[in-house]
Amino acid sequence: MMTAVRPVSPAPGGAVAAKVVSDRAEGEAYVASVCFKHGPPRLLGVELEFTVHYADDLRRPLEADHLARALGPHTPRTLRPDSPAVPLPAGSPLTLEPGGQVEISALPQASLRELAAVVSADLAHLSDLLARHGFVLRDDGIDAHRVPVRLLDTPRYAAMERRFAPMGTGGITMMCSTAGLQVCVDAGEPDTFAARWAAVHALGPPLLALFANSRWHAGRDTGLASARWLAVMETERCRTFAGPSGGDPVASWAERIMDTPLMVVRRDEGPWDAPEDLTFAEWVAGRHAGQVLHRPALADLDYHLTTMFTPVRPHGYLEVRYLDAQPGQRWLHPVALLSALLDQPSTVDKVLEVCAPVADEWELAARAGVADPRLAAVAREVADLGCAALSGTDLTEETVNEISEGVQRLAHAGEGMR
Repeated sequence: MMTAVRPVSPAPGGAVAAKVVSDRAEGEAYVASVCFKHGPPRLLGVELEFTVHYADDLRRPLEADHLARALGPHTPRTLRPDSPAVPLPAGSPLTLEPGGQVEISALPQASLRELAAVVSADLAHLSDLLARHGFVLRDDGIDAHRVPVRLLDTPRYAAMERRFAPMGTGGITMMCSTAGLQVCVDAGEPDTFAARWAAVHALGPPLLALFANSRWHAGRDTGLASARWLAVMETERCRTFAGPSGGDPVASWAERIMDTPLMVVRRDEGPWDAPEDLTFAEWVAGRHAGQVLHRPALADLDYHLTTMFTPVRPHGYLEVRYLDAQPGQRWLHPVALLSALLDQPSTVDKVLEVCAPVADEWELAARAGVADPRLAAVAREVADLGCAALSGTDLTEETVNEISEGVQRLAHAGEGMR
């Protein structure tokens, strides 16, 4: 049966957001313009996710009312639509993942020291706020105590759960049990961007292995170094695989976005389930797989971009998504290391050389981590290179030493240093 579908109200942005995408070429040009913005690297951001638990019973399922009461005016509107959604005191917006994981999205800062100050202040405030209501934040990359259960009742997450269910447990686990650490870096100047893009990807497997922190899930030992990243990989490959790091990254990404099937279609009424296997390019071309859909606008294309879960996602800046959440204040360790490794073109060149032997070993890194000899060897070289470059940051000598010691302990864990 042909089903007529009304579009959701246009997103903010007025005429630009509501503009209909006329053809594939226009869509690709738009993706290239919004996803890749060049300039000197100046800003650094981070997004920290945590699973939330009742302090007296880590296995107890979360209750939405309890969490909303604890978060108070900071409660995201995905949980309480009438919430004022006030940012945390240092300015970081607070959001929730489908299973109730909290996410601190620190505003971009011009230095590591400023970023550390902002995140530390907002993390302390959030931890204290939750503690007063009987909650505790866990800093594993995956929920070690509970099976995945969706807490947020939104059309997007309901459609995602239905879409991923036939593919196995990876989708619901990614949505409701995982906690990542996402680092946001500027794309860089046009003449250095290609190398920077390639380096951010090449660093993925060794850094994923080095900072893997999600072995235990739902009360059992998975035997995996990063069960979190494997869950991401087991959702829908077209949304998660790492694209080629060579060639023309901009053109490749734009083409990929247009050829990726829709995950959801936003509607004012009814479920957001997308027609099976309908790509954005096909939607633009009017092929609707049995449904009558509105013509896609730039706002729809913007939303489609948010349904990609690649290891590195371009948003004008580069969002590095492959790291597990880290224990305590150790969130700064991978952030500082990655920033230092990308700081100078000469270091970027060395990164590409060092990481080349394992540049595509994403699954191996998630399964074995530094227990794999090849990954361990590369991770040690990356650690040495990054720790040496930390002296070029604005962090204090004490902080640099603390980070270096922590990173080296992880890099040499198999040699009895931890």
